[in-house]
Amino acid sequence: MAPARVPERTCAGCGRKAPKASLVRVARVPGQDRAEVDPVGSAPGRGVYLHADQACLEKAVRRDAFARSLRTGVAQEEVGRLRSLIEGGT
Repeated sequence: MAPARVPERTCAGCGRKAPKASLVRVARVPGQDRAEVDPVGSAPGRGVYLHADQACLEKAVRRDAFARSLRTGVAQEEVGRLRSLIEGGT
């Protein structure tokens, strides 16, 4: 029997693939033009993934990866929340 496949996602900051469980997800809120951090990783709607690394977050913000992937912008409050999560070790 083949080993179980581990789902992978691509980091919006650095572009490297990693196991889905090791990345932080930002999801677009369905029916609204905003996005927020998805701590569980299973909220409905479009999502974008990032390594829990300050450099990846800064690259994603600088390259406008959220707007491109989610088809909406991410409020500065959510970027601040991501920074807090990353600094806190999540």
